[in-house]
Amino acid sequence: MARDGVKVEQHSGLGLAWLAGWLFAIGYLDLSFWQGVIALLLWPYFLGADLAALQPAAAPAQ
Repeated sequence: MARDGVKVEQHSGLGLAWLAGWLFAIGYLDLSFWQGVIALLLWPYFLGADLAALQPAAAPAQ
C-alpha cells in the first residue's frame, strides 16, 4: 500500500509565540496568578474583537 499524498505538518511555533506573548503580558502588567488565568481565557476574545474591527465593512446585498 503506497502513501499517496499524506503530509503531516506541525505548527507549534505559532502556539509558542502566543504563549510567550501571554507570559510577557502577565509579567509586564504584574498580574497575579488568577488574573493571569482570566487573561488566558479573555485575551483571545478581545484580540479577535479588535482584529474583526479592522475588516472593511461588507457591501450591501442587492
